[in-house]
Parts: sequence; structure tokens; C-alpha cells
Amino acid sequence: MSDRIQERKAEHLRLTATADVESRRGAGWADVRLLHASLPEIDLDEVDCSQVFLGRRLSFPLVIASMTGGFEAAEAVNAVLGRAAEAHGIALGVGSQRAALARPELSASYARARREAPTAFLIANIGAPQLIAQEGRPSLQLEQVRAATEMVSADALAVHLNFLQEMVQPEGDRQSRGCCAAIGDLAANLALPVIAKETGAGMSRRAAESLAGCGVAALDVGGAGGTSFAAVEGLRAAAQGDRTQAKLGEVFRDWGIPTPVSVVEAATTRLPVIATGGVRTGLDAARAIALGAALVGVARPLVQAALEGSEAVDAWLERFMRQFRTAMFLTGCATVDELRRQPTVVLGETREWLLQLGHGEQLRIGVGSMG
Repeated sequence: MSDRIQERKAEHLRLTATADVESRRGAGWADVRLLHASLPEIDLDEVDCSQVFLGRRLSFPLVIASMTGGFEAAEAVNAVLGRAAEAHGIALGVGSQRAALARPELSASYARARREAPTAFLIANIGAPQLIAQEGRPSLQLEQVRAATEMVSADALAVHLNFLQEMVQPEGDRQSRGCCAAIGDLAANLALPVIAKETGAGMSRRAAESLAGCGVAALDVGGAGGTSFAAVEGLRAAAQGDRTQAKLGEVFRDWGIPTPVSVVEAATTRLPVIATGGVRTGLDAARAIALGAALVGVARPLVQAALEGSEAVDAWLERFMRQFRTAMFLTGCATVDELRRQPTVVLGETREWLLQLGHGEQLRIGVGSMG
């Protein structure tokens, strides 16, 4: 079993970095418009991009989203990403640690991130499906989850909700009943804050409220519009000759709630929200913050850059941060909190989503006011 998990993780990284696995419809960030300030009345060097998240101040409201670990080549990727997180004062999440819990010798592929980022905010990662029994396999116990957090000296734990991926994955875990209670038990008994993290299908208000009721400390909406793990698993299924699962991945490639909509839905809980899913520019990030996010998460572009090396990652981050800082300046915002209070104009399909989901009170006639 552990060897299969290790092979699967290597396939995930390869396909995510190189294959056509992006959502075909996009996240809809272009529907969200910020209002230009003709007289910003601030200087660019006054713009402060720092943000407090779960009690820690980050230099920039960005987390390198959970992506990899559990096989030998992943150690080099996590080393590059760890150095970037440390240098830029941002947060970093490692990939699912299930493989290392089965084979402790694989723990180095995760722990390398902490070695390279001794002071960064680091997020451990386990899957919600593994918190309950799956077809004869026992659930993870609290001691095992603690071991995962200790493996990387984590500041928080992400529990990923990847049920779309599990449905398409040929060897996926398809039991779900009891996950909510298991997350609640974990949040109550783990010393670290727990972040509930979707992985590309988005989060509804109902799900966000249920997770808030479980006692999680933050929500990562993992919205539709970026990497589609249905597409990733569909390609894996096709390579194995499993035509049924391959077709399932194709049909559900664009399934889910777009990230901007997920941010607005999840923000109703008043928990800190991470906007992950199709964030590709600093302007996208500014739009997400204006809609109510505390941080944004980026995975695929940074993993692709990490495969090229540290210089590529630093260059990508510097462009992204410059774009975000420019958006703050052009809206007259000196702090991230001011940006969160900015009015927004919401158009197109995103506006229609929000109207039909009952956010009409936050939408003025013709424009949206989500700040």
C-alpha cells in the first residue's frame, strides 16, 4: 500500500506540473473589479502588505499551498519552496503526509521544508477521508496526526477535503460519513489550530458553517478554477486503462464552486479564509482580499517554478508581490485591512452565482459591494 501511495504522489506532481489539468472555465477573477483611486493620497513605500494569520504576522498575505511530499524527488521541491517561504516571510503547506505515516523513511521529503524555513508559518497536512475507516483500513489516530505535525514542526494542520478527487481516483477512498465529527474531535484535541482545506471544488456557506461548528480555526476554500484534481486523476485512470474512471474525470473536470464565490460564502462564518484556486496574479490576490479573504494560496505556478529552481520561484514571487502592491496603491490602500474594506464591482457569472446563493443584499444594483 505505501509503495502505491508513493508512486501516486510522484504521478500527481508530474501531472500537476506538466499536463493539461487546469479548469477549462477559470475561477472568474476577471468578474471582480476594484475601484481605481485617481488620488491615492499614499506613497508606494507606505503600502504595508503584512497580514496577521492565526496569531502570526506574515510579510505578505500568501501561502504556498499544499502540494507535494512522500517520494524522494519531492524533497528537492519542498527545499526550494521552504527557502522561498523563509526569504519572503510567507506561509507554506506541505502535501498530504499519509505516505510518511505509512513509511517513516519518507518523512525527510516533508521535514526538509522546515529545515529550509525555520521561522516560516508551516502547515502540516492530512486527509479528511483518512480520519474515518475506509473499506477495512482503520482511521488515523490522534497520535498519528500528532506525529504528522511534529514531522514538520508545524504551526497548524490542514485537513484536506478532497472527495471529488477520491471519487475519480481509481484507488480512491469513498466513505464520508463521520468525517465532520472526526474533524471536530481533532480540532478539540490537537494543540495546533486546524484549517479545513478544500482541494479544487470550492466551499459552500453550508459546508463552511458546518466546519466552523466543528471548531476549525480557518477555512481554505480551494475553489474551482485552478488545478482540477478530477482531471489529474482522470489522466491517471486513462494511463491504467480504466476507461470508466477516466471518463468520470473528464465529465467532472470543471465541477465545483468558483473561488471568488467560495470566498464570499465562507466569509459569512467570520473565520479567516484562504482563497486558493486559480489565483495566478497579484491582481487576483487583491480581488480575493477585497471579497473577504485573509490570505491567498497558490500551488501549481510555484511548483512549476520550483522544478526550475530557487531563482525561478523568487522571480515569480517578486512579480506577484509587485502586482499586489500596485493594486493596493491604485485603490489607495495602505494596509491589507483597508483593501478588505474596499468596495468591489462584481459582474458576469460570478454576480449570478452570488445572487442565486442569496447574497443580493451585498450587491447594489449594477455593481457588487463585497468589501
